[in-house]
Amino acid sequence: MPLIETESLVLRTYNLAEADKIVLMLSRDHGIVRGVAKGARRLKSRFGSSLEPYSVVRVSYFQKETLELVSIQKIELIDSYFVAASRPDFLDKFAYLTEILVGSLPPHDPNETLYRMAKACLESAVENGAKLDAIGLYFEVWLLKLTGYLPHWKKCSECGKEFGSAEVAGLGSNHELVCSNCRRLSSMVEVGPKVRNLITEVLRLSPNDFSARQWDETMLREVSHFCKRVISQALGRPIQENRLLAAGIYPK
Repeated sequence: MPLIETESLVLRTYNLAEADKIVLMLSRDHGIVRGVAKGARRLKSRFGSSLEPYSVVRVSYFQKETLELVSIQKIELIDSYFVAASRPDFLDKFAYLTEILVGSLPPHDPNETLYRMAKACLESAVENGAKLDAIGLYFEVWLLKLTGYLPHWKKCSECGKEFGSAEVAGLGSNHELVCSNCRRLSSMVEVGPKVRNLITEVLRLSPNDFSARQWDETMLREVSHFCKRVISQALGRPIQENRLLAAGIYPK
């Protein structure tokens, strides 16, 4: 049972028994990790403030092959975003992004590119909290891309023809796009050129560069709605954003 050390993002914590916590993390080297932090709820816990959500930490833990929960031995705080994470809009956005991230990944499945993307989005949101919708969309598109669910955007999945500059494609039940000639159902979700162009820009730019541009808010919402539809199909269940605000937990 070797000691594993890796950089991680703390996503959530849950109380366990009287003194412990379960910590949900996205690690650079081992994907989604759930672990037990013994004594984390005590006043003089050795973990201190390192378990605050959306902190960047270096974690050391033991893992048994027969158990999903690891045993956390040590956590060193690298960066704390406590101030930003205490804002209701920031917390609500990243609670949703955490939900779709965890739902899309099996435990202990390493994906360093996805880790770097999530960390870059977090840092961009801290620097520019007014652009949470753009950063959220960036996260959604790249999550679909890195988990293999993002449709091909330049050509029809059936005949291979490239989409015309003004062509409206259709989204099939297999998450793929088809051209106007191959569309068989009028009920297919329409994906126009503006949607495809915006997603192309997401895939081309960094989260900082993407969020710094002045995008049409209606278009951002339209593309995000499309992404949510694909994510819901991939997860096999509906997803909902702004649940905390909708429930009245935070003021609108």
